Amino acid sequence: MSQQEILALLLVLALLVMIVVLAMAESALTHTSVIRAEALADEEPKRAARLQVLLETPEQVLNPLRLVILSAQLVEMAIVTALALRWTTTAVAVGVIAVNVAVVFLAEVGPRTQGVLHADRYALALSGPVARTVGSPPVRLLARSLIGIANVVVPGKGLPKGPFAHAEEFIALADAAVQDAVIEPEERDLIESVIEFGDTIVRGVMVPRTDMTTVDGDLTIEQALEISSLAGYSRLPVVGVNVDDVLGLAYVKDLIRAELDDNHEDPSPNVASIMRAARFVPETKRVNQLLREMQQESFHMAIVVDEYGGVAGLVTLEDLIEELVGEIVDEYDVEESLVERQPDGSLRVDGKLPIDELNDLAGLDFSEGEYDTVAGLVFDRFGRVPLVGESCETDGYILRVERVQARRITRVHVMAATNDRIQQEANS
Repeated sequence: MSQQEILALLLVLALLVMIVVLAMAESALTHTSVIRAEALADEEPKRAARLQVLLETPEQVLNPLRLVILSAQLVEMAIVTALALRWTTTAVAVGVIAVNVAVVFLAEVGPRTQGVLHADRYALALSGPVARTVGSPPVRLLARSLIGIANVVVPGKGLPKGPFAHAEEFIALADAAVQDAVIEPEERDLIESVIEFGDTIVRGVMVPRTDMTTVDGDLTIEQALEISSLAGYSRLPVVGVNVDDVLGLAYVKDLIRAELDDNHEDPSPNVASIMRAARFVPETKRVNQLLREMQQESFHMAIVVDEYGGVAGLVTLEDLIEELVGEIVDEYDVEESLVERQPDGSLRVDGKLPIDELNDLAGLDFSEGEYDTVAGLVFDRFGRVPLVGESCETDGYILRVERVQARRITRVHVMAATNDRIQQEANS
């Protein structure tokens, strides 16, 4: 073997080492965030600062880095092919296969796996070589030129900057963190609630108009206080001719103050004389926007209206917070359980329970539609107001109506349709 061939083989080995290092660095950088780099500043201040600079402009680092890796792979393949051609045809095939195996397994799979598993360590350790590589004028100029040409062929200006992550990816990361005992299951549930909070609309968390407790505007202070005491609420909507005619809100503290005030101009003031203005919001408003408004403008209750201007329900600050942290029950709340598991494995559920909550709480798989609640699902399947005892089958489950108040379905028995005994019972 000539000296020229030996030098060529040494160059191939050097390129392979460079590919290994840069591939590991690329994988580590893509799995490390700026926030994580800031957290590592206490351990490695100099390297962490350099890493933070790299992560602040990932598009100016990863594109040149990938260009260098691909260029090194092409040069390596060209050298091996040139060497093999000087020998035999068989040597060409063997050389190409050997280089491909080395690149795929030694320079791609292995280093990238290590970069994922030990992202912090390798991102810090390789931040220097990466900075020098992507900061090299020839590499930087070539990368920018190629990106510019690519933007002309496939326009990319005006696109939002990445990296991008879907909600499902965040939840999957939280699930993995729970399995690794990094976070508690309750923290994982809170993360999921926060992610879903931005997509929830007021209609999904409001108290429907059928459950609203209201007071007439012409009632006396004493009568309103009695209603408030029986209902256990500190704020009540004040209505005129009907529920759709909301005049304002009556605060219990205002009622008590008025009841104790002996200097009434009117000897028997009514509720309308001391009520406060009500806030009205559409049922399609997102709850995160409403929560921000409640914080900024200091109000705790809003009347929800539908697209026709009718009152659909009301929403309180507590309803929004419960959407994040779960049900809040104080010492005065006496509520029937929303979900009751029976000995045979079936469920008795409240009609107002949202479908998505039933799926989460009981591990079921009901499909969602134009309805929000279990009662809405039953109405959708029957197409009418069902009678007590009637059943329908959907999504592999049998839904039996157990309680109806006026035209409201308040209790539903959910059974698996695969159970023969339950199937026969439902058909009887």
